[in-house]
Amino acid sequence: MKKFKIPSVPPATNKCIRFPNDIIEQVENEIKGTNCTFTAFVIEAVRVALDNLKEEKNK
Repeated sequence: MKKFKIPSVPPATNKCIRFPNDIIEQVENEIKGTNCTFTAFVIEAVRVALDNLKEEKNK
């Protein structure tokens, strides 16, 4: 049986970035009615983009 560990929140740093209004609208429309925040959506999108770039470099 896997041992339970209390999870820790990874360290984070605030970064202020500007988004075009149309991108903000599109993201907000996609997450409407879900349990997802704008920040969580952006972080996941960046993770996927970084994974894609890594895969491209490895080809």
